[in-house]
Amino acid sequence: MRYVSYKTTSGHVTWGVEEGGTLFDLGPSGRQVADTLRDAIVGDLLSATPDYADAPSQAEEGTEFVPVVGGSPKVICIGVNYRSHKEETGRADVEFPTVFSRFSDTLWPHGADVTIPAESEKYDYEGEVALVIGKPAFKVSREDAFDHVAGYAVFNDFSARDWQRHTGQWIPGKNFPESGTFGPYYVPASDIGDIEALEITTRVNGEVRQQATLADLIFDIPAQIEYVTTFTKLEPGDIIVTGTPGGVGLFMDPPTFLQDGDLVEVEVTGLGTLKNRMVKG
Repeated sequence: MRYVSYKTTSGHVTWGVEEGGTLFDLGPSGRQVADTLRDAIVGDLLSATPDYADAPSQAEEGTEFVPVVGGSPKVICIGVNYRSHKEETGRADVEFPTVFSRFSDTLWPHGADVTIPAESEKYDYEGEVALVIGKPAFKVSREDAFDHVAGYAVFNDFSARDWQRHTGQWIPGKNFPESGTFGPYYVPASDIGDIEALEITTRVNGEVRQQATLADLIFDIPAQIEYVTTFTKLEPGDIIVTGTPGGVGLFMDPPTFLQDGDLVEVEVTGLGTLKNRMVKG
């Protein structure tokens, strides 16, 4: 099952089910299962598929999306977490995950233009898989980690590399407005088979730049959850963005950064394709 967050033809923000190119409204303007998809996740209302057959519907084509799971108090990102990416950076092996925070107001939807900040000359893409926490998680063992995952979605962690490298910490380079695109679909974990078999492919203007499966993760999803929940409590609706493969623009020869008009697509097996057009700030 694929869930979406979007605007109705009358302009109301809602959420629902995508099936065969049609969106069925389960939000306040439809079946009223919950006000938002995040509320449905927090309330564990998706463990059984809501009845949507007679819900108000509209065509997916031409619909304006919103971030698929919005309003999350915590967005935790894992850096340099694919072997292929570590190799291209030249970084040494590390004992613990590299963790940084992203502000929830930077989340941006599928299909929307992304503004390249006027302050950055080195704006880059990072195709990723994001997971959404489904129940309170604190000091979770890796053996129990997947019990706390509600579902998954595609993420693009756009990065201002010049600002990222101002100091040793990355927060400025990772939190410009519109820099965390998220969607188009949310897929419950129960609908995903072997998570490590999922393949990420990032394309810029149709050219494949990144391609890897989650088997290439250095710190797998259980290790990420175990580590993060040791130092902070996660609640339903919180997000962990799990890392990006090798092939980012910073490490191309020569370095190649995003330009006005570029179309960036991140496709993940079973999760759909996240598309955004770049516009000059």
